[in-house]
Amino acid sequence: MIASRARQTAALLGVAVLLAGCEVAADQPPAASSAPPAQASQAPEDSFTVVATGDVLIHPALTEQAKEDGNGKIDYRPLLAGVKPLISGADLGICHLETPLAPKGGPYSGYPSFSAPPEIVDALKDTGYDTCSTASNHTIDQGPEGAKRTLDELDEAGLQHTGSARSAEEAKKPLIVDVNGVKVAQISYAYGFNGIKVPAGKPWLVNQIDAEAVIAEAKAARKAGAQVVLASLHWGTEYQHDPTSEQRSLAKKLLGDDSIDLIIGHHAHVVQPFEQINGKWVAYGLGNSVARHSEPKGSTEQGAAARFRFVRDGERWKVDKAEYVPTLVQLGPPIRLLDLTAGQRGDAGAEALKATALKDTDEVVLSRGAGDRGLTRPGR
Repeated sequence: MIASRARQTAALLGVAVLLAGCEVAADQPPAASSAPPAQASQAPEDSFTVVATGDVLIHPALTEQAKEDGNGKIDYRPLLAGVKPLISGADLGICHLETPLAPKGGPYSGYPSFSAPPEIVDALKDTGYDTCSTASNHTIDQGPEGAKRTLDELDEAGLQHTGSARSAEEAKKPLIVDVNGVKVAQISYAYGFNGIKVPAGKPWLVNQIDAEAVIAEAKAARKAGAQVVLASLHWGTEYQHDPTSEQRSLAKKLLGDDSIDLIIGHHAHVVQPFEQINGKWVAYGLGNSVARHSEPKGSTEQGAAARFRFVRDGERWKVDKAEYVPTLVQLGPPIRLLDLTAGQRGDAGAEALKATALKDTDEVVLSRGAGDRGLTRPGR
């Protein structure tokens, strides 16, 4: 699916061109589209795009909304539909599944010990994601059984994953996916597990951040054939926009190593800056992709998708186009995840909220000089 997405996009664009040439009746003007303009025709032939989003944090309110949308059955697809064009339009869509999954039918639970309905995985697949990082401070909320169940559900849905494992053998095998003929590896690590100890004899269950371990896995992925290595890191301080000194120091060390090409950050539940280090990008924190915190409100509904285009640079690959796409969990009712650059219109109150979210996200994301290094966003 990943390797063929560019060909599928090209075919769809061809259909769109043919349709555009058809005569439209004078009394039936073309319908306006809220989707952003397609980027595929503008991309270099030898390239691929990655879109990564923030925390998928399934609070009970989101499940209640999914039940309403599914007429009693749990269906998260309408909740995520607003970002489907953004995610499915990328050659590689990366999610961060923060919460372990419950058995089908439950029981379900929210903070502080999550156990989320497995139906979220089908919605992520439908939205266009290809892989999910699974190392977070909640990975082992439900013990080894919950971690295993989560990976089983991802497998069943056809979503690849990294960050936790069901065996030592699985943990040793790097996740490498074919993206338009390019071998792209993803690795995933978390700062800790809320005081829960990794079970004795199972150090492979979930990856804990250690600079040398991250670099070692990246080097192992390169040795296994990866041409690009992406690191997903669950780090930082919750509800704090500024990256910590530890984040900055670790980013400098990791991006100073030749084996790692990009860092995608999670955990803070609010957006954090992007920065270029050693010619490579770090998105310190993408905020929440989808969540419904009871407190604090406001910036926890704001997120950012990171979109990077890689092009060949001799024997290596580099980012030649870096973008951020602000998102918002509109609390409604109904609760909906919006791409704030896609042009959906609401009432005056909703538009004011979206304008504030855009302004806030711009200010935070660009606060460490990323705009001067070429980071852009659609519509700005």
